[in-house]
Amino acid sequence: MNESRSQTHEEALEQFILLWGEMASAWGINKTMAQIHALLYAESDPLDTDAIMDQLDISRGNANMNLRNLLQWQLIHKVHFKGNRKDFYTAEKDVWTIVSTIIRERQQREVAPIRQNLNKTLDLFEEKESLSEEEQDFQERIEKFTEFLEMFERFTEALLPYINKKNLKFLKHLVKLAEMKHTITGSKSDSSSTSQHHE
Repeated sequence: MNESRSQTHEEALEQFILLWGEMASAWGINKTMAQIHALLYAESDPLDTDAIMDQLDISRGNANMNLRNLLQWQLIHKVHFKGNRKDFYTAEKDVWTIVSTIIRERQQREVAPIRQNLNKTLDLFEEKESLSEEEQDFQERIEKFTEFLEMFERFTEALLPYINKKNLKFLKHLVKLAEMKHTITGSKSDSSSTSQHHE
């Protein structure tokens, strides 16, 4: 426990690190990687590897591997202090940058490769001279899935600049439009079902 901290601060830090670790799968990263990021995000000052190992009770190999991954994701930065040969690390503190980085990385590492591999699967059907009805149905299902992934990638690419510019006003407007559309569509569905019920 850090002597300069209150018990409340220590408890909040512990809960925050645990929460970040639980959310790791949603990010597409492992639990330890998420907890290291949470610790560095919560700390005002950069930490060296020994401090990270001590705080999270992890091995040096585990710490080094996940620090490298976080550096690759650009979620943390390496810091050097004059006269100190140790490497220190600090997390990106801007929430907008963190979110845009996670979205970008997940798209590049997960969505794009899936779409590319599905296209390779479709190539198998293209190479065949004639397809059975069952094969045609299967081909169509894959095509619909790839179309959705392409649309998702385009949506993400269109959205990222607004996140990068921290354009909260536009994003709130976009959410409001989606909510309005949902409300209008829901109302129409309710009214149509009601009229059918009366008939």
